[in-house]
Amino acid sequence: MKAAPAAPVQAAGALVWRVRAGHLQVALVHRPRYRDWSWPKGKLDPGETPPVAAVREIEEETGLAVVLGVPLPGLEYRLADGREKVVHYWAARVGGRGDDAALHARLPVRHADRSEIDHWEWFDAADAERRLTRRADRRPLDALRDLHAKGRLDTRALVVARHAQARKRSLWGGADENRPLTGLGRRQATAMTPALAAFGVGRVVTSSWERCAASIAPYAAAAGVAPEVVDGLTEAGNDESPARVGAIVHELLDDRRDTVLCTHRPVLPTVLDVLAEHSRRPVADALPHDNPFLVPAELLVAHAGVTSHGVRVLAVERHRSPVAPD
Repeated sequence: MKAAPAAPVQAAGALVWRVRAGHLQVALVHRPRYRDWSWPKGKLDPGETPPVAAVREIEEETGLAVVLGVPLPGLEYRLADGREKVVHYWAARVGGRGDDAALHARLPVRHADRSEIDHWEWFDAADAERRLTRRADRRPLDALRDLHAKGRLDTRALVVARHAQARKRSLWGGADENRPLTGLGRRQATAMTPALAAFGVGRVVTSSWERCAASIAPYAAAAGVAPEVVDGLTEAGNDESPARVGAIVHELLDDRRDTVLCTHRPVLPTVLDVLAEHSRRPVADALPHDNPFLVPAELLVAHAGVTSHGVRVLAVERHRSPVAPD
């Protein structure tokens, strides 16, 4: 019987960027073992998602605590042993004063051994293109430069979170607004923390019902942020006034802070409609359109930026919880 193909090796990293004297600059790392210049990146640890791995690897290899922005084209290639390797990339900026809460929520990391990374340096984008050892590494750089030229690189994240797994309605005898998370749901809630920190979340907005408030509580505690509890984001609130939910989402898009909004499955269509209104067609098409829209504890990250047409959603991505059902 033919053996099943090995699962791809998953890795993640980012193109850390800044602008100096009007020039776009990016950070490259030097690996003495391969004598090459490349993007900071590394393999996912067990139970780790790509965004969390990306920020961890960058801090390990450069010492920079970064916040992820828009996703960039990834790379796929064969390793010497025949396995496929998939590398996920984002644009990323060094965390600043407005990211204190998210950086506080992260766990300490170890720094890479000098036998792995012996040097890193900022380069103007054109110089980085020449310095990169692997031609394929220019692909995400081309996308980064294009975004910068169009003024679409400076973004903030609105993370839409569906609450973690809750007790089934049929097995809960109390009021629906008090229905709690299951044990799995509590683990999923804890697992949200590093993902939200990766995207720099500094504002927490949640439905007042227990299963939402409990889903976001671990991150709020780790970040030292007081959650904004909103009755209008409950299932009952959405039934009473979808327009009020829409107004909340509009306000969050206009806010320049990275924010998480935690709500319920029946509320998601209203939230997604507002995101679609602020998106170009390719981005709107990438939003979920079918029930249940997001599975429990799944995150939808909408990257918003200011354009000539006002605030627009420039990219979206989705991340399921790494905590699988028992």
